[in-house]
Parts: sequence; structure tokens; C-alpha cells
Amino acid sequence: MATVLVTTTTRGRLPSLPFERMKNEILGAHYELSLVFAGNARMRSLNKTYRKKTYSPNTLSFPLSNTSGEIFINTNRIPLEAKHYGLSERGYYAFLFIHGLLHLKGLEHGATMEKKEQDMLQRFSIR
Repeated sequence: MATVLVTTTTRGRLPSLPFERMKNEILGAHYELSLVFAGNARMRSLNKTYRKKTYSPNTLSFPLSNTSGEIFINTNRIPLEAKHYGLSERGYYAFLFIHGLLHLKGLEHGATMEKKEQDMLQRFSIR
């Protein structure tokens, strides 16, 4: 069974979330995932390098193969955006993680993705 490798390049505590179970639910138990928590500068640099965009996004997903990928979550965006989505900061971490997982599964922004995000938040009792 593949696991989720979590790395943080920022200060502060990360929320306790069922990252492994969420990954398994969406991508399967054998999917290898690297989850990185980063700040604005790193996220902006990745976004510029790989997407030719100049802003600092809240999350980025990079498929590496059919069975592995990486998700980067911008910890600086969490307190700024959580309330906008009606979620606690812990809930917004979960939302961004789920969002990244769904991108790795091949979903694009739209109603189908939004429905799956809400279903997963509910499934894991995230608020």
C-alpha cells in the first residue's frame, strides 16, 4: 500500500486530517502521493515555472505518472480564503487537499468537481 509523504517548508502547526484515507478514497491505495505545504514565494515560483502564471496559487497538483503525483498547498492562503468558503482553517486545508486529489484523478474545474469536493467534505465530516 502506498502512503502519503507529507513535507512542510513553512512554520506553524498543520491540522490533523485523514490525508491517507482521503487519498485512498479518491486515488486508490496504491497511488503514491507527495504532499508539500509551502509559502507564497515557493508557490509563485512553481506556478511561474510550470504554468507560466505569475500569481501565488492556493494549491497545485502535478501528476508524475498514472500511479503517482504531488500536491502543493499554500499555507499562507488558508487564513485568507477559509472564511470565504465558509470553512474553518482545518476544513479549508482538507478542501484544498481534496481539490488537488481530484485534479490528479483528471477532473477539471466545474460543477462535477464541485459536487465531488462537497461529497468528500461531507464524507469525512469536514467543516
